[in-house]
Amino acid sequence: MKTTLAWALLAWSASAAFAHGDAHKVNKPSFDASKVEQRVFGRAGDPRQVIRTIRLDMTDAFRFTPADITVKRGETVKFVVANRGKVLHEMVLGTTEDLKAHADMMRRFPDMEHADANMAHVKPGAKGEIVWQFTQAGEYQFACLLPGHYEAGMVGKVVVK
Repeated sequence: MKTTLAWALLAWSASAAFAHGDAHKVNKPSFDASKVEQRVFGRAGDPRQVIRTIRLDMTDAFRFTPADITVKRGETVKFVVANRGKVLHEMVLGTTEDLKAHADMMRRFPDMEHADANMAHVKPGAKGEIVWQFTQAGEYQFACLLPGHYEAGMVGKVVVK
């Protein structure tokens, strides 16, 4: 019951307060260590602590290249994501369960806007960045959660060793 109520409240607030069209501009706040939220798959990384940069391409074939990435536990990486397509794409890091739930919400509220540290919305021909510190070993995903993209297979894997 609590979960249903939480989803209903989130859906209601999302419908009123968010817009996720391809014309929007998302400005991520600058890094503030005091506001970093720990998640199962890590946390926003300090850009000054980046150990390496991982470049990915997104295309209108609904694929990421590369689709499989391996990082070390504790490593802070910067993902530079290039949209090589003609439509908006995004990269969202998370657990399989989180991404499935978020994709479902995106289908119900396609104009939802959000600017969390674990995501980058990238217009056609542009690049976006995510700086992330992977704090827990495991297997996680990244995906484009725009309606239809996730379902078409626009998903990748991050293995944290």
